[in-house]
Amino acid sequence: MQLRKKIRFVLISAVAGWVLLLTPQAAAAQEAAGGTPATPAAASTTAAPQTTKPSFEVYGFAMLDIGHDFKQINPNWFDTMRVTKLPSFENQFGRDHNTFAGVRQSRLGVRSSTPTSLGELKTTFEFELFGTGVDEGQTTFRLRHAYGEIGHFLAGQTWSPFMDPDVFPNTVEYWGPTGMVLFRNVQFRYTAIDNGRHQVMFALERPGASGDQGIYNDRVELDGISSRTPSPDISGAYKYSGDWGHARVGGIFRKINWDDMLADDFDLSGDAVGWGINLSTIWKLSKASTVRLQYVFGEGIQNYMNDSPVDIGIVDRQQNLTRPFEGEPIPITGLVAYIDHSWNEHFSTSFGYSNQYNDNTEGQAPDAFKDGHYVSGNLLYYPVPNVMVGGELQWGRRVNFSDGFEVDDVKAQFAFKYNFSWKLGGQ
Repeated sequence: MQLRKKIRFVLISAVAGWVLLLTPQAAAAQEAAGGTPATPAAASTTAAPQTTKPSFEVYGFAMLDIGHDFKQINPNWFDTMRVTKLPSFENQFGRDHNTFAGVRQSRLGVRSSTPTSLGELKTTFEFELFGTGVDEGQTTFRLRHAYGEIGHFLAGQTWSPFMDPDVFPNTVEYWGPTGMVLFRNVQFRYTAIDNGRHQVMFALERPGASGDQGIYNDRVELDGISSRTPSPDISGAYKYSGDWGHARVGGIFRKINWDDMLADDFDLSGDAVGWGINLSTIWKLSKASTVRLQYVFGEGIQNYMNDSPVDIGIVDRQQNLTRPFEGEPIPITGLVAYIDHSWNEHFSTSFGYSNQYNDNTEGQAPDAFKDGHYVSGNLLYYPVPNVMVGGELQWGRRVNFSDGFEVDDVKAQFAFKYNFSWKLGGQ
């Protein structure tokens, strides 16, 4: 545990150092040394450019993924490297080696821009074919963005202010780094400042959380537990931008309640506070190379993470005759470190590592997810504009809570991607 605390201290110190380093003075030094800012390899927002005339755009891409899994993963996640979906015991999903193919990453969106007396009205509606939830494993409709924005205000579903979408690397694999904050949520957002150099935003977001009854799942006393979210999640972010890239800090605060509806001698009702801090930076080393870094820490924020289990774990309090069980938010840390590099106008590479660590509560099952590692590297070829062909090698590791089991997975994946866009109106 002391080693883990030391590692966290080093990671926090490193990210703080990055933020301090990437100041205007550091940017000026880079420029004086001949450094040229780079454009991120992957677009991270869906906002339409400002216009003086109304415009309407249809955009998206068709994409084929085909590859081979040298180990095994939950069949519903055959075309991803989700470390939480790797086996929790030996041969849980059968034997090793599976070839897969699909078009689930394909995407379609529409967006518009309309000048008004209150400023530019922008709307976005975007979906893909990557089924999740009750549709997991299927090629089916999945909403990504649905929002409108005018002036300082945004309402609808899009990226949470707690996350930095620019951290996502230019990978072929769909799900991406396990330790990244990644959540599109329903929200009402207010952007107080956005002048190109400084950006400050706040949002009220749709609440939601999940709990794990662990080894006590079959206890009758827990049958009447009902979860409740009495208030919206509150998020915010500050971003400082320069020619060198940007430094950003995001925060989240939430209240999670659960009620004991069973009429017996126990009172298992309770509540917990979830919170998190997300530190990130995008550093343009040169015209061709961009570094993407993130470190997040907090408690009870797992559903804001890209690939995490439950937010609340159970704790044994058997010495308390009226409250033998309690729920506690699970501490979590996440790390992302990637570099995107363009070799020339036709070839690019993305390579990096990501990790997440959950400090499980004592009542969780021995095979509960605790620690995840993710590595990927690719070589992508762009023969002509709007066409991409590439291959990627991926590695993932899952570590269980307390039964000593851990498992690796290796995948080779190839992709063929064809972008399209048609715009009417605008400047």
